[in-house]
Amino acid sequence: MTDISNIKGAIFDADGTLFDSMWKWYQVESEYIMNFEATPRADMIEVLRPQSFLDVAKYLHSKYGVTKSVEEMTSEINAMMEDFYYNKVLLKSGVIPVLEAFSARGIKMCVATATDKHLIEPPLRNAGILGYFGKIFTCGEEKTSKKRPDIFIRAAEFLGTEINETLVIEDAAHAIRSAKSAGFPVVGVYDKTAEPFQDEIRALCDFYFVTLDEMLAEM
Repeated sequence: MTDISNIKGAIFDADGTLFDSMWKWYQVESEYIMNFEATPRADMIEVLRPQSFLDVAKYLHSKYGVTKSVEEMTSEINAMMEDFYYNKVLLKSGVIPVLEAFSARGIKMCVATATDKHLIEPPLRNAGILGYFGKIFTCGEEKTSKKRPDIFIRAAEFLGTEINETLVIEDAAHAIRSAKSAGFPVVGVYDKTAEPFQDEIRALCDFYFVTLDEMLAEM
């Protein structure tokens, strides 16, 4: 098993890992769909969780008949999220102690997120943690999704660390599968929105923690 004390780089997910924010995405996506006089399907959360904005747009086209462009939908959904990210989103438990501990050990860090940079950068700054990260990688800018390991590989290249010495910290099963497929050691972090996938997440990860501060005991 990976020894966290030997890690040289760390790639943090944002929503559901650093921030308690995944639930808000599902709330807003449901509200957005209802704007078109449609009722969100019962399986919507499970279907949309691993998707990029392009995939979300295709889903809305096929299941709800929304004919707006990807750019229009992205802009409108992001606008609905702005107040939450800029003024209300909260860090999850243990984030700052872990970042401080990693920084003290000289571990290089970055963020890899499906959320657009203009939404995720302000709350990182507001929480006083932006400076811990060398770069924010977004699926939109990298033209990928976390269903593939591309974003993690590019983040490790930026950090200048070997894959087997670069920890990926994630809450989502699809992202954990991708990172593991490329050889990254992975920390799984509990998030309520991923409750149905906890058994799979526990089985896939090198480490699993309900809150990030539990990781400190492994360092």
